[in-house]
Amino acid sequence: MIAITLDNFQQAVVEASKSKLVLVSFWAQKVPESVELRDKLAARLSGLDDYISLATVDCESQEQIAQQFGIQGLPTAILLKDAQPLDGISGPQDDASLGEFLDKHLPKAEDILLGQAKNALDEEQLTEAQTAITKAYNIDNSRADIKLVLIDVYLQTGKTTAAKALLDTIMMVDQDSDYQALVAKAELAEQAENSPEIKALEAQLAATPDDINLSQQLAAQYSQVNRQAEALTILFRLVQAGDESTKDKSKELFLDILKALPDGEPLAAKFRRKLYTLMY
Repeated sequence: MIAITLDNFQQAVVEASKSKLVLVSFWAQKVPESVELRDKLAARLSGLDDYISLATVDCESQEQIAQQFGIQGLPTAILLKDAQPLDGISGPQDDASLGEFLDKHLPKAEDILLGQAKNALDEEQLTEAQTAITKAYNIDNSRADIKLVLIDVYLQTGKTTAAKALLDTIMMVDQDSDYQALVAKAELAEQAENSPEIKALEAQLAATPDDINLSQQLAAQYSQVNRQAEALTILFRLVQAGDESTKDKSKELFLDILKALPDGEPLAAKFRRKLYTLMY
């Protein structure tokens, strides 16, 4: 909340409303309903600073500003865009009426999450991007823009099969340049996952399935192309069945892959539990 005075009115209200919405809540200590509305608005708008700014006017100490807005009674809140009134509410507000008012002007939850995911990807914060876009997809799994960001996250986390399956659901009307770029990215990921080196190791291991060195090499190759589940499966089996002379290297590789996975990745939690069970 920004407490408005004559000194900061131009910057915090007039100028700010040119780049985003500004909601001005008028209140006075002697009118409890106006204090309640101010606080409810602060709670509802928390975390939405990119979209809307909440300004408050104490009508007892800033009477001149209240008069400029023509305030006749409290509680009152006025929404501004480009320094002009856009909408407003007056009188006591319950949660339903307040939500209805705000929902007319604020972006949907999935739009906010989509924006957060895109920003996180730009900052290479893969875990945060995955969390945000998954939530957005759970809210609305039909939107192409949400799907495309989720596909990008899938590809960056090695879930190529899931990415390709989701690509197949994109309608032709939504197959823009971003879609085409992801198709190409998926094809490259699939080629990397099945490189000649990996195929050769798979063939050698099929011929000599008890070769621990080959198993470790294949697990390392899988890890490099984001086939983490297969790598961890191989290494866990080696840790589980190997003798002391071979177990340490397998365990070291296993733990290195776990550390490289994003925080909150279900695959990491799954294999940490398996290792814990094995150890204790």
